[in-house]
Amino acid sequence: MRDLKISGQRNNRLVWVIHIIIWASIFMLPFIFRAENETIRNPDDLDFRNLNAATNILWMGFFYLNALVLIPRFFYTKKFFIYFSSLIISYCIIMLLHGALFIPFIHRHHFNFLISARHNSIPFLFTVMVSTTYKIIYDKFKADANALALRQENLKTELAFLRSQVSPHFLFNILNNIVAMVRLKSEELEPTVIKLSSLLQYMLYESGDDKVLLKNEVESLRDYIDLQKLRFSSNLDLQIHFNVKEEWHSIEPMLLIPFVENAFKHGNGLSGDPGIFIELNAENNRLDFKVRNKFISNDRAKDKTSGIGLVNVKRRLDLLYPHSHQLIIDDSNGWYNVDLKLSLK
Repeated sequence: MRDLKISGQRNNRLVWVIHIIIWASIFMLPFIFRAENETIRNPDDLDFRNLNAATNILWMGFFYLNALVLIPRFFYTKKFFIYFSSLIISYCIIMLLHGALFIPFIHRHHFNFLISARHNSIPFLFTVMVSTTYKIIYDKFKADANALALRQENLKTELAFLRSQVSPHFLFNILNNIVAMVRLKSEELEPTVIKLSSLLQYMLYESGDDKVLLKNEVESLRDYIDLQKLRFSSNLDLQIHFNVKEEWHSIEPMLLIPFVENAFKHGNGLSGDPGIFIELNAENNRLDFKVRNKFISNDRAKDKTSGIGLVNVKRRLDLLYPHSHQLIIDDSNGWYNVDLKLSLK
């Protein structure tokens, strides 16, 4: 929020600088044109030029009066009668002030209110049109910027919520694996705990970042697979192929693990011939990730917690990679297939 406030202050300063430049240009234009042609055909030209320059101050004040006061209070609230009445009253006041300026600048003519009002009607209408257009466009951009900031804050909140759901679910399954190994008094318990420690370090200190290196995500994925391999017997047909040629890319943390977690949960021996196939390729600014596992449909139907991680990771993909990913999930002939294609640019 502090960054948004600083950004807003900078934008406001930039807007005022632009206003100063525009008004300075408007005031200088008559003098610039006169400098190009110093011949004065009419002795009154110089006096009227100075009068118009002074009157521009009145138009400038009316510009901001209409944009900052009249439009928000009356036009936006649909009080059109009050709004147009205010314009007429403002115009009459400007003409009276214009008359007060007329006397010291113009010495050879007398001020006529009606003639001056007719002469200044075009600048008046032009100022109304420009100030109204400016206000509407400015408010539209401001509303869009606020909406974008709100969407970004909501996105951060939703992603934080999704991560808070994935991490405990992921950790719960790993702790179940360790409990099984303790019961079996496995010699691999110590290296398993070490790998779990590495995973916890990744989850606690890196998964909170917006992005992590693909290298770190792949290493955590390897640790998770190794933990799962220690739990199951050798009758599980587990085939893994990693080809990560561009590991310097950034990726959303813990984006790939839920797919593998789901595969081990439902392809870990419940079927007669269990099998899990994991393939990961990262090259040419593209990530291709495929996971296949055998499953029994009745088992998936009874498991109420099945797919919690997958639902979250689908939502995260939609939020963070709305136009740069393709996720295809299908189950047929006893196989559950996940095919994720992700642009790493």
